[in-house]
Parts: sequence; C-alpha cells; structure tokens
Amino acid sequence: MPDTFFSSQAGRLGALSVRYTVPAIFEFQPFIAAGGLLSYGGSETDNYRLVGNYTGRILKGERPADLPVQQATKVELIINLKTAKAIGITVPQSVQSRADKVIE
Repeated sequence: MPDTFFSSQAGRLGALSVRYTVPAIFEFQPFIAAGGLLSYGGSETDNYRLVGNYTGRILKGERPADLPVQQATKVELIINLKTAKAIGITVPQSVQSRADKVIE
C-alpha cells in the first residue's frame, strides 16, 4: 500500500521503471499514468465512497467499534501499453480486453 511519500513520487517512480525496464505494478492509477506498467487494486472512487459512508455513520452517533469491517468490492485493472512497448513486453489481447482501462 503506497503511503504519502510514494504517492507524491508517482511520476519519478513511473519514469524510473521505464528507464530501467522494470515492469512495475502499482495499486493506484496515478502511478500508471506516470509510466507504471499496470495497476490492479480496489477502485479509489469506491474506497472514498466507503470512507464517506463510515464517516457519516460516525457523525450520526454510531460507535466506530460497532461498524462492520468492509473492503473494496470493485477491483480495477489498468494497463499502460506505452510502457509495455517501451520495456519490450507484449500484453496479450485477452488481458487487454479484461482491463477496465488501457492507456495507449
């Protein structure tokens, strides 16, 4: 799970992964837009929605200890084909067709 430091360095990490031909896999889309190969993880939008629901319930008086543990139900696959080409990797069409987003 990336922390604030790694998230703030998404552009640099993406560029380094291309420069050194490292097929980097990250959890969130900003890393992929910056040059990472692919992302597979929970939807950021869905995660923020869950946090908002929890916050609302707590503000209405529910105790945090009484709230159920939840996890992301929507998982996204994002592929950066520009990076794949730059580092010499061919992504099969069958994998591309399963992706939620393909950066070309």
